[in-house]
Amino acid sequence: MSSVAVEAERHENGEPPAPEENPSNQNIPEVVEPEDDDAEEQEMLKYGAKHVMMLIVPVSLCMILVIFTIRIITMYDQVSQPQVYLVYTPFNEQTKKTTGSPISDAVLNMLIVLGLVIVMTCVLVLLYKYRCYKIIEGWLFLSSLILLFMFTGLNLHEIVMRFNFAMDYITISLVVWNFGVMGIISVHWKGPLILQQGYLLIISAMMALVFIKYLPEWTLWFILGGIAVYDLFAVLCPKGPLRILVETAEERNEQIFPSLIYSSTVMWTVTMAEGEPVSSYNPLNSSSSSSAQGSPPTRPLPEMEQEPEEQGVKLGLGDFIFYSVLVGKAATADDWNTVMACFVAILIGLCLTLLILAIVKKALPALPISIFVGIIFYVCTRWCIKPMCDQMAISQVYV
Repeated sequence: MSSVAVEAERHENGEPPAPEENPSNQNIPEVVEPEDDDAEEQEMLKYGAKHVMMLIVPVSLCMILVIFTIRIITMYDQVSQPQVYLVYTPFNEQTKKTTGSPISDAVLNMLIVLGLVIVMTCVLVLLYKYRCYKIIEGWLFLSSLILLFMFTGLNLHEIVMRFNFAMDYITISLVVWNFGVMGIISVHWKGPLILQQGYLLIISAMMALVFIKYLPEWTLWFILGGIAVYDLFAVLCPKGPLRILVETAEERNEQIFPSLIYSSTVMWTVTMAEGEPVSSYNPLNSSSSSSAQGSPPTRPLPEMEQEPEEQGVKLGLGDFIFYSVLVGKAATADDWNTVMACFVAILIGLCLTLLILAIVKKALPALPISIFVGIIFYVCTRWCIKPMCDQMAISQVYV
């Protein structure tokens, strides 16, 4: 049937004429505006440089704190002080349980410590997976309590004895009590961001000092290498415990406990509708008890809104601890060249890790590059550069 007949039939039936098709409008491709790639790249570079500095500064402060403590407190001098080692490093000269070779003893101790770390990490992941948050909080609270009270008291006592300060035990107790309570509140409850970050650095430095003091020398170096290798497996392997922990937190849209992670920015806040901050938001304890008994309020409560998460770089406290262990162990050698070489090596490794992080854009282990570069710098400086410099000084050769 022709189009003229169809139009006549539609006119007889009282139907409106069919709209005319414009062939010029057919198959017209949509115009897609190009994205502003330059602005995005500039923002990424600015973001990357900003947060690189936000991690380099706290890592440097933590390592400087460990170096400073080792240099002024004689308790960490392994030559002049009698050695007491941790119970899970049984193969050492003090217990007389030795294989006859310090390397064999160190390997056995490393395997025991790594096995303990793997078991405890798996327990932590299981507790988090099954939402046993109170047990994890109690575990972390107890660890912070021991470090902020007991080890702070020991270090303060050593400083008073070292510089011969006139201070009684009551004053020391009050100082330790106020310092510890403020740290517990800032880390496990809420407080200013800079105060929380400061206490996290202090806790990391104290834990590093514990390892330096109570681990045999060869065992400590083997543990550093073993932990760096384990970190690769734990983060990158699909069934690695740390990867499972991170993925579980992302699936639940939760933040990992602040006493385990150092963040360069504020993570979550709850604000009033006018934009006025009122309290910190903890997604692990986000249930609110806002209901009150009695008559309802005469005017509605202000609407609460949750701010979006501010972008930032996060670094586990374990990374701070083992960075500081490496530099602190170099500081016990009484050679500033070795200390500075390890210090610079760790920062170089951290920058390389952050560069790779910006490329792959997924969670990466922060220990392997820094630890292995630091060990290489330590060996080269301690056993090659230092003897050469000493010989040149004896021969009065100046470059």
